[in-house]
Amino acid sequence: VQLVESGGGSVQAGGSLRLSCAASGFTSSTYYMAWFRQAPGKEREGVADIRPDGITSYARSVKGRFTISKDNAKNTLYLQMNSLKPEDTAMYYCAARHRTLIQYNYWGQGTQVTVS
Repeated sequence: VQLVESGGGSVQAGGSLRLSCAASGFTSSTYYMAWFRQAPGKEREGVADIRPDGITSYARSVKGRFTISKDNAKNTLYLQMNSLKPEDTAMYYCAARHRTLIQYNYWGQGTQVTVS
């Protein structure tokens, strides 16, 4: 199983970025998938997740600005981030777990997002 994130970078406040997470070794249609982030000196936090049936949920801090989606045909997860704020600066990680599990057990290497 492999998760590979891309799309991070530096952007000014108010700007947008789209993160991608290419999954291999499993079928994303049967997995919960999520985006987490971790800023320096802070704990990792969940940003958004998407169920196998496509239902999504968001952290309060990003609701209305971020959109999680997935393309099952491409086995790829996305995070569209709009109206970015400096406090969104963090390493963003893609994660996956089979629907029978509670904790996420597959993680990507992360992609850095910096908002100035």
